[in-house]
Amino acid sequence: MNRRIAIILARGGSKRLPRKNVLPLGGRPMLAWSVEAAIDASCFDRVLVSTDDAEIAAVAREAGAEVPFLRDAAADDQAPSSAATRVALLQAEAHWTERYDTVAQLMANCPLRNAHDIRDAMTAFETGAAPAQISAFRFGWMNPWWAARLQADGQPDWLFPEARSARSQDLPLLYCPSGALWLAERNAFLESGSFYLPGHTLHPMDWMSAMDIDDEADFAMAEVGMALRLRAGGVA
Repeated sequence: MNRRIAIILARGGSKRLPRKNVLPLGGRPMLAWSVEAAIDASCFDRVLVSTDDAEIAAVAREAGAEVPFLRDAAADDQAPSSAATRVALLQAEAHWTERYDTVAQLMANCPLRNAHDIRDAMTAFETGAAPAQISAFRFGWMNPWWAARLQADGQPDWLFPEARSARSQDLPLLYCPSGALWLAERNAFLESGSFYLPGHTLHPMDWMSAMDIDDEADFAMAEVGMALRLRAGGVA
């Protein structure tokens, strides 16, 4: 039997958007949407919220997640998310004396990823051969092929000068990773400490589902997206 754990990361010390993980979004704390999506997906044996913050832990429990402990390491803004997930996974296995085969990392600041997105990604992962899978979205109107660094005198330093004069419809599609849902085989993840394992794949999802919220502008856009989702009948 393949045992799976969902680890939702929700640190308390956000600086760009203070207390972002518990800010009200669509009438609920932002974290609650990730908890609900993970539970409703019915893919996981455990839905754990890993946090260093007692208030966030209380919000997570109210939403239905398990929070039997606070994260005891990798909780500052310098620690990569993979390190936090590794700590949480080992804590969980020690606490429940269980071993999981698949670890899923969900960021609390991706509240528009829903149960359908999770089930779709899990199916792709478990029917494929990759040791890890990272959610991604396709670049849309912001065409990365036309990206440039701006020099001090205002002149552009084109990253892809060969694509500068091409029509957008003639250029290959490009994708960007999202924190919505990362999946990995337990042993390979623990050995490497990263989801960027050799042979990892990207799994595309809708750009709105993949949205990461890091600052006030992101949050404002997420409010619009959530309102549209709720008007259309929910986010499950």
